[in-house]
Amino acid sequence: QVQLVESGGGLVQAGGSLRLSCAASGSTFSSYFMAWFRQAPGKERVFAAGITWNGGSKYYADSVKGRITISRDKAENMVYLQMNSLKPEDTAVYYCAAHGRVIPTTDPGTYDFWGQGTQVTVSS
Repeated sequence: QVQLVESGGGLVQAGGSLRLSCAASGSTFSSYFMAWFRQAPGKERVFAAGITWNGGSKYYADSVKGRITISRDKAENMVYLQMNSLKPEDTAVYYCAAHGRVIPTTDPGTYDFWGQGTQVTVSS
């Protein structure tokens, strides 16, 4: 069992930066593929970024590539999402998620564990 708690969301002006954190608990956290999803009002939850268990491979949605960096600290059981050059269209609730499968996936239905989400609002 893995429990995830996000933090770091807030209100920021366009062009600004935010760093989201996801604190994980559970004895098998280090073996899970971790990801960040986001859900804008009235829209589906979509994949933003993902990282393999050892941090060796990272994956990004085209909409955020070049502006967002995912990282993890296995020793501290943390996953981070550094977001730069934020745009109003980045406004969403951001969720941390985990799954124990070998193959990375962008389908939210394949993830086993979710955090409660943290709101990011980017003003123009």
